[in-house]
Amino acid sequence: QALAVAAALRFAGVAPGDAVGIQLGKGYRQVIATLGVYAAGAVWIPVSADQPAARRTAILQTGECALLLTDGVIDPESVDVPILKLADALVAQPLSGPHLPDPEDVAYVLFTSGSTGVPKGVEVPHRAAMNTIDDVNARFGIGRDDRSLTVAALEFDISVYDIFGLYSAGGAVIAVGADDAKDPEAWRDLLVEHRASVLTCVPSALDMLLTLAETGDGTGLGDSLRAVLLGGDWVGADLPGRLAVLAPGARFAGLGGATEIAIHGTVCEVSQPPAHWTSVPFGTPLNNVACRVVSELGTDCPDWVTGELWVGGDGVAHGYRNEPQRTAERFVQFEGRRWYRTGDLARYWPDGTVEFLGRADNQVKIRGFRVELGEIEGALRTVDAVRHAVAVLLTGNGPATLAAVVAPETGVTLQPDALRVELERLLPAYMIPA
Repeated sequence: QALAVAAALRFAGVAPGDAVGIQLGKGYRQVIATLGVYAAGAVWIPVSADQPAARRTAILQTGECALLLTDGVIDPESVDVPILKLADALVAQPLSGPHLPDPEDVAYVLFTSGSTGVPKGVEVPHRAAMNTIDDVNARFGIGRDDRSLTVAALEFDISVYDIFGLYSAGGAVIAVGADDAKDPEAWRDLLVEHRASVLTCVPSALDMLLTLAETGDGTGLGDSLRAVLLGGDWVGADLPGRLAVLAPGARFAGLGGATEIAIHGTVCEVSQPPAHWTSVPFGTPLNNVACRVVSELGTDCPDWVTGELWVGGDGVAHGYRNEPQRTAERFVQFEGRRWYRTGDLARYWPDGTVEFLGRADNQVKIRGFRVELGEIEGALRTVDAVRHAVAVLLTGNGPATLAAVVAPETGVTLQPDALRVELERLLPAYMIPA
């Protein structure tokens, strides 16, 4: 099926190296579409199914997409590129085999929130993604008997490991469908029924699964899980112990990184964290990856001293698509190696562990997605009658929540529900303040 999609893309004029947008509801069809774009030698650019039209246009334009692969529910008049329906692509005569790319060719472009109000696209080459996949597969012994539950959205880079990590080892993918995308009980049922052995997700998703299993009908998490790999956000120190009660023997690891470091850059495997830990640290670099904690003077910080985390080596992305200035600001050369300046605050422990301490700017994480508070504020200020707006991330005992304070024009009363309706035209759902 993937080779049929690849053939249809070729017939539509997509050449190796061209970019193809993928806007499909979550599920197995996303996997087929992604593999089809890959087999054609093209670059895949995921676009969430609920992406507002204006933001989708910005992504397709900045990404220089030659075509949009969809399920046919999008109005062709709403996009400026040709549309190919997946159902039509699947009836094409399949290619005899996939196009084999150069490792430095761009594999995918993932768009993250931009402080200027315009999303920015990270160009990740095959080399960088495979560096992470090879390390994780070897470290956790991933093989043909393993199955991964695909909780992550396609536009979130954990999905790259869910698909290519398992398939490259001969394993299987359990595809969560669109109807179940936000339902932890459905995830648990799929995990138990299809005997998932690997779970890769953001910490909040695991927390919901554990809470369900701890307070539910006694089903628990079954007995198939052997590795749980978390990334994309703070990893609470309570999670390893709670998992051990429900899935004894399952290995637990927090992985740190950013989209610009191809899925993950560091790893910290732990079973019972020390009592004084409030979160699981980033850990130590993956194979062929290096870390620096850098002071404002550009020097390496001593142990326990806070600085900006730089990550270098084979996992580093090419840069930002069609944004040379921003690329030059964040991707730098030092002592013969290319580094990505993460904007994360971190410090080294004496044993070589890197601890994440927060952000040095207005970028936050919400359910694994990177969000620039400035993009939310900019969207709010485009609404008539809004004079000013400030977005914040509220943290406490539960999951983090986005919120906003809005100042109206003189004499105007603003209703939160009306503001949310306006924002739904401008922002994806995960960026709309509660």
